[in-house]
Amino acid sequence: MGCSCSRITSCCWNSQFKAAVLEAPDVENDENSEVSDVPAFREYTLEQLKNATSGFAVENIVSEHGEKAPNVVYKGKLENQRRIAIKRFNRMAWPDARQFLEEARAVGQLRNNRLANLLGCCCEGDERLLVAEYMPNETLAKHLFHWETQPMKWAMRLRVVLHLAQALEYCTSKGRALYHDLNAYRVLFDEDGNPRLSTFGLMKNSRDGKSYSTNLAFTPPEYLRTGRVTPESVIYSFGTLLLDLLSGKHIPPSHALDLIRDRNLQMLTDSCLEGQFSDDDGTELVRLASRCLQYEPRERPNPKSLVAALTPLQKETEVPSHLLMGIPHIDSFSPLSPLGEACSRRDLTAIHEILENIGYKDDGVTNELSFQMWTDQMQETLNSKKKGDAAFRQKDFSEAIECYSQFIDVGTMVSPTVFARRSLCYLMSDMPQEALNDAMQAQVISPVWHIASYLQSAALTALGMETEAQMALKEASTLEAKRSASSGQK
Repeated sequence: MGCSCSRITSCCWNSQFKAAVLEAPDVENDENSEVSDVPAFREYTLEQLKNATSGFAVENIVSEHGEKAPNVVYKGKLENQRRIAIKRFNRMAWPDARQFLEEARAVGQLRNNRLANLLGCCCEGDERLLVAEYMPNETLAKHLFHWETQPMKWAMRLRVVLHLAQALEYCTSKGRALYHDLNAYRVLFDEDGNPRLSTFGLMKNSRDGKSYSTNLAFTPPEYLRTGRVTPESVIYSFGTLLLDLLSGKHIPPSHALDLIRDRNLQMLTDSCLEGQFSDDDGTELVRLASRCLQYEPRERPNPKSLVAALTPLQKETEVPSHLLMGIPHIDSFSPLSPLGEACSRRDLTAIHEILENIGYKDDGVTNELSFQMWTDQMQETLNSKKKGDAAFRQKDFSEAIECYSQFIDVGTMVSPTVFARRSLCYLMSDMPQEALNDAMQAQVISPVWHIASYLQSAALTALGMETEAQMALKEASTLEAKRSASSGQK
């Protein structure tokens, strides 16, 4: 990141950053409307959530939703193919089941396209779980602090803070003005690359931890005095996020305010943003941050006035978020690949030809064999796989199912390709439910393997579940697009 900094002239600074943000009238915002395509909040059974996560398998633990131990977030998939994020609290959290259910139901009434909406909860025995929309494109912290291919563009940073302010304005209008530990890990990106605010932080604090992280440098001063979160505390945290987006670093507010007072704004601005914004825009964002970080809570702006101040600053408003973010997107990769086309048409012969040509190149099992003991049992297991492969090649699908089942049942080795091949054999044998089970098992073993999702789509079509089949097809195309983009960068 060796580029020079965008300069913000000191003449803008005599007293501007002290100016109050004007209160704004109510403004109708079509983009910030409530959504209708998200299902109503419901209670799930523990068994349903176990099935969705393959028994809370460690492979399904995700860090994208910004939760730290002892609470864990898993990704999962419901029977209707909807992808979900599940927050599982530790045993000591929420001892009062009724309080947990009341809180979850209250947050679950919120429905907005600026939120990763809460879909449901589970409260059985000692278990306390929240179920939310799954956001596949990670956190603001990842894209801002730990980027690999490109730094976040100025236009996207402005979009993030506007969407976040709109989320807070919506929650405030619905009586949920308190948000616990607002930070860059709580801002998530959906499949279109749009920023969303996690609803997990809207739950009133329980025994699972404090409302703010242990880093006192970023904690609102009044929280340090009283231990209580107020709506103004949330605005303070919003100010720290404004600093994050301006600087590309996590700068303590006290240090940032010193830099602002000394007009040393070069130290405050991400050097990778050179030429992407005007002095006036930079000045305005720093002014907003300084207002949010005022020591006295009553001097901070409210969400409505933040939205009013940030709306005119928006750049490249016609450009989709996934393009600004450099995130592969299904619409960018049409038409479908040959495998995608074959699965969408349920052309089993074409699928068979493609799987035969691919072989085991995506499979880790063959690479590991040379390091294992070649026992008689191992050799017998390998022979079962070889016989299954021969039968698969010759289109003797009942024989292939039998041989692959012998390989799978021994359990010495795990192969997503074998499950994928047996899945197709089941489809060829008019056994779609068994085919779906195998395709899902292949995804458990290899979560981002597009072929597993493609086969799920074909099986769901055979089961007459067209909507779910389209969702699986879209997921497979997105995974394949990401894979192609990743391999193209290497």
